[in-house]
Amino acid sequence: MDYYKILQVDRNANDNDLKKAYVEAKAKFNQISDAYDVLSDSRTRSVYDQYGEEGLKRRGKLRSGGTSSEGDGPTIFRFNTRSAVPVSEIFGGNVGGSRASSSSGFQTNMSAEDIFSWFGDEGSSNGMRKGATIERALPCSLEDLYKGTTKKMKISRDVILASGKVTTIEELVTIEVKPGWKKGTKITFPEKGNEQRGLIPSDLSFIIDEKPHSIYKRDDNDLIVTQKISVVDALIGYAAQLTTLDGRNLTIPINSVISPSYEEVVKGEGMPIPKEPSRKGDMRIKFNILPTRLTPEQKISIKLLLTSS
Repeated sequence: MDYYKILQVDRNANDNDLKKAYVEAKAKFNQISDAYDVLSDSRTRSVYDQYGEEGLKRRGKLRSGGTSSEGDGPTIFRFNTRSAVPVSEIFGGNVGGSRASSSSGFQTNMSAEDIFSWFGDEGSSNGMRKGATIERALPCSLEDLYKGTTKKMKISRDVILASGKVTTIEELVTIEVKPGWKKGTKITFPEKGNEQRGLIPSDLSFIIDEKPHSIYKRDDNDLIVTQKISVVDALIGYAAQLTTLDGRNLTIPINSVISPSYEEVVKGEGMPIPKEPSRKGDMRIKFNILPTRLTPEQKISIKLLLTSS
């Protein structure tokens, strides 16, 4: 018996090649076991022939379950029948050994390689279906997205052991949030979803969700901030005092008369641009002019300002 041929690897295969080949072969055999579970029982076979897999689910022949790291997890389906059936029971003899016959008269002297090739390439990694991507929100503050940060997320997922038993494990995944990333940015971990017999594990994606900020609002790569000022400040001059997202204190003198629609633009004090980390957007300062009661002195100052201009 050629073990390299059974696993469909060459003699230079490394450990990763062998593990991958084993997982693919195991997945194919699990598909075979599932098919046998259903088709060998006249009741489930009748339901399947008429209504397919959905019919089995509706009639309680399949059960649902699932786990996730946060909130309700994805729905997965597993057969609620017996565990994998020995190959000898299916084919009526010692697979890979001497010829034997089943009660149906089926003769076989099949090796594990023969079994897999007999069922074709349908169960290979190229032909297997992949579960739908699992998506989870990744809340980030505006400071996180300005400076960049590292987040560690705990995930819980089902895996299939070599014995065929399903168990739940917990893992930590590390996400490097880059400066300037926007809401909706997706970080994907391939095949980190639940393992299911006959399916390639789903991908797990985290999607950036931007938390509201108490001072700044983001507009693409720009930052918008609104300052409340008095009529006097709007007319005779004003200096905006601001603390940036990375903790610097800015003083922005404004010498123009400020109208309700006026906007002061401070170049290069916005969000980092992800594809060009050395560049930033702009900071745009808007104003909310509050009505105030003027003192006689303020009225005189404003009158002099207006008559001299």
